[in-house]
Amino acid sequence: MLIAFDIGTSATKATLHDDDGTIRAASSASYPTAYLVGARVEQNPDDWYRAVVSTSQQLLAKTATPPAAIKGLCVSGQMMGLVCLDRSGTPIRPAPIWSDQRAAAQAADLTEALGDEHSYEVTGHRLAATYTLPKLMWVRDHEPENFSKISRICVSKDYVNYRLTGEVATDHSDASSTGAYDIKNKTWSNEVLAAAGISNDILPPIHSSIDTLGALRTDAAAELGLQPGIPVIVGGGDGPIASIGAGCTASDDPPYLSLGTSAWVAATTHDVLSDPQRRGFTFAAITPDHYCPCATTQNAGSTLEWIARLVGSDTPTLISEALSLTDPDPDLIMVPYLLGERSPWWDADARGATIGLTPRHTRADITRAALLGISFTLALCLEAVAPEDTSPRSLDAVGGGAQSDGWLQLLADIVQLPINRRNVTTNATSLGAGITGLVGLGQLSFSDARSASRITATFEPQTRQYRDELQRFTEVYRTVKKIDDLPRFGKELARS
Repeated sequence: MLIAFDIGTSATKATLHDDDGTIRAASSASYPTAYLVGARVEQNPDDWYRAVVSTSQQLLAKTATPPAAIKGLCVSGQMMGLVCLDRSGTPIRPAPIWSDQRAAAQAADLTEALGDEHSYEVTGHRLAATYTLPKLMWVRDHEPENFSKISRICVSKDYVNYRLTGEVATDHSDASSTGAYDIKNKTWSNEVLAAAGISNDILPPIHSSIDTLGALRTDAAAELGLQPGIPVIVGGGDGPIASIGAGCTASDDPPYLSLGTSAWVAATTHDVLSDPQRRGFTFAAITPDHYCPCATTQNAGSTLEWIARLVGSDTPTLISEALSLTDPDPDLIMVPYLLGERSPWWDADARGATIGLTPRHTRADITRAALLGISFTLALCLEAVAPEDTSPRSLDAVGGGAQSDGWLQLLADIVQLPINRRNVTTNATSLGAGITGLVGLGQLSFSDARSASRITATFEPQTRQYRDELQRFTEVYRTVKKIDDLPRFGKELARS
């Protein structure tokens, strides 16, 4: 058996896997996120490790699994963050996570130095504020004392792996989410780092996701309740590793939707995504010699959870109410970008807006407008990953939001494709991490991933009514963007 850990945005989940990848049991532990002025979003890296310790202990206790039965560990984690370590391996400051947008100016400077098209060609990404490298440049520019202490940087799963093994390293999937990686040559880009003014000495070495990083340290084993010396497999970033759990491991597998705190559309290919509009981006895949083209929205479950907090309800109840409306108002439109936006707009300064409110609107109407805004954004993401001339015949769906029949039907109607719910709605990343670990241990191959989960429901398109609404949504976003770009004292204060 193997234990996989998924370092998520709001919690860490540990899953116990049989040798065929089946998830036998799961446990989770949450941690706080600090939302600060200036679009800054931070977590404490040590909270991630404490959650790993807690969930390992919970998992062993609830299943009465003897420590000797655990033959290895594998970690996946949220991507694009920044952990700054000093010479002793101690975090120097809290970690800006993926949704942190403070480094917009640094991303713009780097893009200007390299050129829009060339930087996209080298890295496979637009160099936006979400990525690790601009965040590191921000620390250099605004916290020079902290920057001078940096011996090594890494991301969430790498820090946990360091605590487990004493080795600081990353894998190709996470490296490809930093903005400092040469996507075609699969190595750190000296050209990009030179333009950023960052030495590659502080970047970690890059391994295959299925390599053994090291043996579980004695002190970590005592904390987790495991035997020392078992192998820790390198693992990968949560987006590409979710592709494994969703059964999307080869170029002939259908793309998939993941509906969580953020949401994305992804596929597995042999080639880097070619998108002249640069709406999507490309990760190195977990499977060797493959790529993971992707387009992602910052704002999915996070926007729905914000509405739920405002009205004192919960997200599943609100979704049910919204999709039960008998006479919804097509003129109520929400731009759901509370945290800035990545695909397809790449607008770190984007903000949310609701247009067309009247006294008759209820919380259900507002939630429906949010669902439509999120779903329209995902439709635009699909156009980036799978252009019309290469459109897939169906999409798979995973993530917590995929538990909603109504939301999947809405998405099927908008994208005009059948959508298949897989039975790993809340466990795709965990299953992917488990399979990756078992491949690393020699127990499985990646070809086993497709059969490790199954389709439980299919939602066929039933209406074509949303094409005009999608067009209006894009027009409203552009109008809101013009308004939001007007000079405002508050905006300038937030950036200072």
